[in-house]
Amino acid sequence: MNLILNVVYEHSDFYVVEKPTLLSFHSEDGPGFVVLAERQVNEKLYAVHRLDKVTSGLIILARNKSAAAIFTELFAQHTIDKFYLAITDSKPKKKQGWVKGDMAKSRRGTYKLLASNLNPAITRFYSTSFKAGFRAFILKPFSGKTHQLRVALKSIGSPILGDIAYSGTASDRTYLHAYALSFTWKGENLQFTLLPSNGDAFLTLLQHDNFQAWRSPWELDW
Repeated sequence: MNLILNVVYEHSDFYVVEKPTLLSFHSEDGPGFVVLAERQVNEKLYAVHRLDKVTSGLIILARNKSAAAIFTELFAQHTIDKFYLAITDSKPKKKQGWVKGDMAKSRRGTYKLLASNLNPAITRFYSTSFKAGFRAFILKPFSGKTHQLRVALKSIGSPILGDIAYSGTASDRTYLHAYALSFTWKGENLQFTLLPSNGDAFLTLLQHDNFQAWRSPWELDW
């Protein structure tokens, strides 16, 4: 059975597509997310950012080289706002604020946060309790480091639920989801949100009153 990807938005210059959890971004053992998207729309696409295999959510795929170059520059300048949802079953050292620090490679393909701030990974977050023993986070990265959000939450004592590589409790999925995007494209302000479509804890969060404040994440005080 072929996987049909959810195309959230179609523009003459790009698509916004949902990446399912556990689908590799680039082809590994089988066709990855980008290749599957190309086959589905029957055209060459250009990756301008990426998500970890365990992360679900919104991805922009450019439809031509000129658009890809513009997006690459926008991401480099951090003028595309990205917002993520995460869930933990561990009590954080702080419930909101910043995580800042340099990152370095650690063991078995993971990374760690350092005390130095020469070229830091920067993350702002808010959190809320929605179920006994569980806390949800909304996160905005201000840099684009590999595994940045996974490392940030582990560093405050709240590894992401299901993220075994970073000491998270085993679960039905890794609870990290690329929830929203906001950017200006050729003078037009564009905003997208996509709720997680699977994961029991995510589905419980979405039904909780505390989630309502996060429906328009760009309106929070970042």
